[in-house]
Amino acid sequence: MTTALLIIDMQIALFSYEDEPLYRGEQVLDNIRGLTDKARRAGAPVIYVQHCSLEDDEFREGCATWPIHPQIAPLETDMIVKKYSWDSFHGTPLQEHLQKLGVQKLVIAGGQTEFCLDTTCRRAYSLGYKNILVRDAHSTLDSKQMTAPQIIAHHEHVLGGRFVELQPAAEVVFA
Repeated sequence: MTTALLIIDMQIALFSYEDEPLYRGEQVLDNIRGLTDKARRAGAPVIYVQHCSLEDDEFREGCATWPIHPQIAPLETDMIVKKYSWDSFHGTPLQEHLQKLGVQKLVIAGGQTEFCLDTTCRRAYSLGYKNILVRDAHSTLDSKQMTAPQIIAHHEHVLGGRFVELQPAAEVVFA
């Protein structure tokens, strides 16, 4: 079964909020870096999804916080998919690219858990992919209603066993 690593919205913007840091941000970056190393050694495709805002905000294409975080920067051989919605498949070439590669399984990491990550996990499942959500390689920010750890726990409970299999980064294998 061909497996790809899908890294969602790990842009400098998520690390730019001084008053509200990305929960476990450095650990998530370290784990994603480890996943990219494993994927590349196994010859698995590494695909980055980069959020593009139509607003004048930190995700606006071309602004200083829009690039993918330099600690996990893509290689020239990696695909970068620009998206304008929470769904990494909506209006992007992602599905076509995955089909050309014969990908059947996605290892998913990135941010934000309750927005683009959740939406993409559900859409990937509906498209027939077997999904692994890497427990220690996704994150979010606190909201007014819940803390980041509560949001993550809630979404792992809802997604896990239904739309994704949950695994820690150390247990992920690219075949």
